[in-house]
Formats: sequence, structure tokens, C-alpha cells
Amino acid sequence: MKKSYLEVTYRNGKPLAAYLYLPRRPGDKSVRTEKRQGGIVVDYAADDRPIGIEITSPTSASLGAINEIVSLVDEPAQPADLAPLGKVS
Repeated sequence: MKKSYLEVTYRNGKPLAAYLYLPRRPGDKSVRTEKRQGGIVVDYAADDRPIGIEITSPTSASLGAINEIVSLVDEPAQPADLAPLGKVS
């Protein structure tokens, strides 16, 4: 996968959780996770590259916190990229 994409789970029409898939190489698997503030959990590949961001609390997530991780492997996310989460500050 060469580009990032967002998968959102909804309950009663509101975002419950989300996963932002980051660019991956064939065979990449998560070998460790790291909890961050704002309901963010980062998955890392064996070579310590972030390969995904779990957003467990979409209303608490911030664009800046997400971009801090995304910018290591891809273009920074734009507000429109995260629009399905509702209001992300």
C-alpha cells in the first residue's frame, strides 16, 4: 500500500473508533504498539516504522498529534482527510 487511508467504525451515526493505515511494505506486520495522548495507539513494523494509527477516541484526537506520526512516513494529513471523524482539532 502506497498511500494512507482511513477506516472509521460508527455507532448510532457517530464515529466510535478509527484506524489510519499508513504506507506499508509487503509483509509488514505490527510487532509493537505505543499508546499516545488523545486516544491514539501507534502500530510499528519490525524496523520501527509506524504502519498504522488506531484512534480510540475520535473526539479527543488532534490533527497535530496524528500528523506528528504520519509525517514520518507520508504527507501530513489535511483536515478533509479526517473529516469522517467529526470535529478533529
